[in-house]
Amino acid sequence: MFASNQGCGCNGSGMGRRRGMGMGMGGRRGRGDRVFAHGDLRIALLALLAEQPRHGYELIRTIEERFAGSYTPSPGAVYPTLTLLEEQGLIQPKALDPAGDGKRRFELTQAGMAFLQANSASVEGVMTRMELAGRALSGQMTPENVQQAMQTLRQALVLHPGSWSEGESQRVQNIIEQAARQIAAS
Repeated sequence: MFASNQGCGCNGSGMGRRRGMGMGMGGRRGRGDRVFAHGDLRIALLALLAEQPRHGYELIRTIEERFAGSYTPSPGAVYPTLTLLEEQGLIQPKALDPAGDGKRRFELTQAGMAFLQANSASVEGVMTRMELAGRALSGQMTPENVQQAMQTLRQALVLHPGSWSEGESQRVQNIIEQAARQIAAS
């Protein structure tokens, strides 16, 4: 899932408020685990802006919803990341919020859309992990036998014999993604 020892790819800590205790995203217990791996918050914000223009607070609330209310990203992580994305030319201010509250809405630029297309596998992975993490953080914990099976898969990948050719990499990716789709469909 998400790394427990990496930041969010911005000036913020990658941490936010999490409701409840228990197994963290990185496999450690208790608070302090990072929910987003390096760069994941950046990708999540871009993907959400691809859905529709939003201002910072809407992005924070949307991420909170995707995590089933169990995690809220820190404004200290979100707003600096939005500034970075704007400076990189991936997003731009659209207009003031039509509700008249003076908040700037952001939208993707052509460069932002191209970035998402070029990184579509990462985008799909981040958004899927957000959904799965939302389930886990909201108390829908994975049974011990399934956690052990995931550890076995992880170990098999680490101990993979020989080199990773493009064909072998694609074959393993397809197997894992098919299993994930079958699990999510049940």
